[in-house]
Amino acid sequence: MYGPGGFYLRTEGPAGHFRTSVHASPLYARAVAALLTRVDRALGHPATLDFVDVGAGRGELTSGVLDALEPAVAARTRAYAVERAGRPEALDSRVEWAAEIPATVDGLLFANEWLDNVPVDVVEVDEDGIARLVLVREKDGTETLGEPLAPGPDSDWLARWWPLTDEPGSRAEIGRTRDEAWARAVDAVRGGLAVAVDYAHHAGRRPPFGTLTGFRDGRECRPVPDGSCDITAHVALDACAGPGSVLLTQREALNSLGVTGGRPPLALATTDPAGYVRALASAGEAAELTARGGLGDFGWLLEPVGVAPDALLVDIADHEEQ
Repeated sequence: MYGPGGFYLRTEGPAGHFRTSVHASPLYARAVAALLTRVDRALGHPATLDFVDVGAGRGELTSGVLDALEPAVAARTRAYAVERAGRPEALDSRVEWAAEIPATVDGLLFANEWLDNVPVDVVEVDEDGIARLVLVREKDGTETLGEPLAPGPDSDWLARWWPLTDEPGSRAEIGRTRDEAWARAVDAVRGGLAVAVDYAHHAGRRPPFGTLTGFRDGRECRPVPDGSCDITAHVALDACAGPGSVLLTQREALNSLGVTGGRPPLALATTDPAGYVRALASAGEAAELTARGGLGDFGWLLEPVGVAPDALLVDIADHEEQ
């Protein structure tokens, strides 16, 4: 996907093919800006506050967060858009474009729909109840079953996080590569917060036949690994979570950041008709971001570093730390 002519290097970027929370509404960037402001306060208002957008697409979220910050906070913020594609020509000059996560981060590292694109191996149970690696032909996505999964780190990960039955056709996606990628990202944070937001599932509720799929031009498609489409699989966020982390749904996280989707009072339509229409449109966007069965079901994994979780999101005491 990042090779010559690969999916993520195309001019149109991800927004040309699918709709994420970033593209759904500017309310999302405002919510992330509110979270960054809380991180700033928890860190004691450092002279330089980092915001790192991992898997930044074309920098839409990075720019939106800078625009949503209070001017005094924005002036101290060093914003990084981390992406393998080239820097967009029209990107805000305040944004530093980088191919890798900075070595040190003091602030907020935010990875929206990044981990689902970190490659995973897939295993499938054959007719004899043996878990075998799934092999894929590059030119057309044709799948065949390969060797049985050997004892080692991958089989250990499955035993702990995604135990397979002996039902033929059942599948699992080995998330060890995601765990390691996320751990490296969190290691860069010296103080503040790391957040991963993604399609997610949790132990005891893993999808029995996996989630591997492709997307192109706004539609789900066969996951052919030739660079022509996005290839994605949901993330076992509970496996990625480190000690002291918190897992929330997007609905819970955004509600805590003031995105609720409540309708404006009808009386406003009489006193300020234009304001009522704007508020109603904003409520509709908030409802999409927090909808059950949709974007609201995304997982948020929060990894505080040197700060207390309850200083960042209110009402999270009811959620079990990992």
